[in-house]
Amino acid sequence: MSSSHPVARFMDGFFHQYLAVIRGLSDKTILAYRDAIKLLLCFAADRLKRHVDKLNIEDFGERLILAFLDHVQKQRRCSTRTRNARLAAISTFFNFVGRQQPALLPQCHAVRGIPRKREEHRSIDYLDAREVQAMMDSVAPAARTGLRDQALLLFLFNTGARVQECVDLRAGDLRLDGQGQVKLLGKGKKERACPLWPETVEAIRAYLAPRSAAAPHEQRVFLNANGRPMTRFGIRYIVQQYARRAAPQCASLRKKKVGPHTWRHSTAMHLLQAGNDINMVSYWLGHANTTTTHAYVEIDMEMKRKMLEQCSPPKSTSAQRRWQRPKTIQWLEALSKGAELCAVKS
Repeated sequence: MSSSHPVARFMDGFFHQYLAVIRGLSDKTILAYRDAIKLLLCFAADRLKRHVDKLNIEDFGERLILAFLDHVQKQRRCSTRTRNARLAAISTFFNFVGRQQPALLPQCHAVRGIPRKREEHRSIDYLDAREVQAMMDSVAPAARTGLRDQALLLFLFNTGARVQECVDLRAGDLRLDGQGQVKLLGKGKKERACPLWPETVEAIRAYLAPRSAAAPHEQRVFLNANGRPMTRFGIRYIVQQYARRAAPQCASLRKKKVGPHTWRHSTAMHLLQAGNDINMVSYWLGHANTTTTHAYVEIDMEMKRKMLEQCSPPKSTSAQRRWQRPKTIQWLEALSKGAELCAVKS
């Protein structure tokens, strides 16, 4: 009986059974895990000078995993966040291996014990009302894709949708009669509904009327210039283009890196600044935990000033000054004076 366990033996069960069926992860998350494991296998094959198909679980010790994570940051120039994401995928894989082969549990435990690297805390960037308006004004409705871009930017700001939620949006998810609303499918396959402004409804209607899809039964709402569904990268490119166009009229945009998620941050900030309860904003954005939403409160100095204005500063009174000089201090001062008097008499 062989004492080694080929890595290839675990691949099918991990991706098709454990991640997809047991964990119920989305296709996007499974692809991210695939990329992490693929990078690790290629790194190990190069380091050990062995073909990928010949690698065994026993080859992946703590030292090799740490070397791989170091390679991810230094050679591939990835962020700490990406490094931690790769580690999370590897840790999940070794959790699966331990479930399948209890004899490998000590090795799996060592790998899963590798700590995440502390990430640098960055403040969230968002657009203020003036910057949002400048970007909206930079859209030319008469241009070839003007109606689509106007509808897209309004939709992003109205709903705070993630870029993938925009990509996946289908005509059946929209209700454009009466009280407009949209149904969004977020992370973890969680569904939520958002109301739409009349302006957003009007913009989407104006876009959908002449919209022409390459495929006759295409249901996705936002299409590229060729009539095919837009990608996350396509939407990011459009948002960045309008930020550049608006920069001459709004200089503050030149200092910001604007993408689709910046619009999501902006929605959150405007909802909070309007006085909405943070829990309601969390539901609106589809956050699994309100702790994520609390990050927006941290950066809004205007909200902090308003909170401070509701609290009166303590007034300086003689009573307070006496409180700052307790009896012990008075006694010590008196003791000092007594010592000085004794020194003079002697």
